[in-house]
Amino acid sequence: MYLAIEGVIGVGKTTLARLLQPSFEANVLLEVFEENPFLSNFYADRALYAFQTQMFFLLSRYRQQNRSVPELLATGKHLISDYTFDKDSLFARINLKGDELDTYHKLHEALAEKIPVPDLMIYLRADTRTLMQRIAMRDRPYERSMESLYIQELNEGYDDFFFNQQHSMPILTIECNELDFVRNQNDMEWIENRIRQTLLLPPFQPKLPLE
Repeated sequence: MYLAIEGVIGVGKTTLARLLQPSFEANVLLEVFEENPFLSNFYADRALYAFQTQMFFLLSRYRQQNRSVPELLATGKHLISDYTFDKDSLFARINLKGDELDTYHKLHEALAEKIPVPDLMIYLRADTRTLMQRIAMRDRPYERSMESLYIQELNEGYDDFFFNQQHSMPILTIECNELDFVRNQNDMEWIENRIRQTLLLPPFQPKLPLE
């Protein structure tokens, strides 16, 4: 079983992947983003550094997914990833325009054919205000200049991607504004039960009291 977690910056993808790992006895694949040499410059000047940042991410994510996903699945254990290859094109549609976007899409389309597809996509949602609060709390240096308008654009882009486009895998949407799966064990157990219920993976409770 291959689970992938998606959502806007700050929603808790990596944290959830790590928290789910013991229950599913899974391998975890985490996105490597801090090695991108253009990232801090991008947040300071999106227009100037968007293409370099996006192309670096595209090739880096392709290299990691193309190599690591098959290797980890071959171990026979479940796999949980805190990102998908599709996420890259979602960001590109927001950050790139014109010939740069066309060039990006041609390369992404060619590379995507070689990437394994998850058995379930988990979409974590939160409003922009909640996301900005969480981004401020984790206080990553390169995110300190991040604007709420950019997060709002990403929120709209993610919603469009998950709600208005067709996908080749099931999608489980989890609203996170009122959830605290880090500090509240009941919230964590509820999310795990949602996943098991969606995949018919025992043990799970047929009825979910929070719904």
